[in-house]
Amino acid sequence: MSSALDEEPGGFVELPEAKSMSLLSSVPFGRVVFSRDALPAIRPVNHIVDDGSIIIRTHLGAAVLSAVGMVVAYEADSIDPVSRTGWSVIVLGLAKPVLDRDEAARFERELRPWVRGTMDHVIRIVPELVTGFELSELPPR
Repeated sequence: MSSALDEEPGGFVELPEAKSMSLLSSVPFGRVVFSRDALPAIRPVNHIVDDGSIIIRTHLGAAVLSAVGMVVAYEADSIDPVSRTGWSVIVLGLAKPVLDRDEAARFERELRPWVRGTMDHVIRIVPELVTGFELSELPPR
């Protein structure tokens, strides 16, 4: 009896930035990674991609608000554990508050929170470095 662990690993291919951002925009959530009290912190959040930036919403008192003004990482993926195929995208960039009221109101309409509470802070992550990888099946020998 063979298991998925007995199968040969697939291919691992780096993706171009445009393809990586397209994949990122195809999923509704990811993880923001930031430093809090000199320690790494990770929070799952839903997002949209708007004009090349990642937009998230949060509330006053949320840990992720401490990341505003700092460089953060944002990661999202779609990986099938059975076929061991999929992709992962990591973005490094500066987290900035969205201060323009009209723009913030637009994002509040377009980005619906997944958790209860008032999500009255909008954060834009401006990509500085985008890295994407695709896990693919190898053709049969």
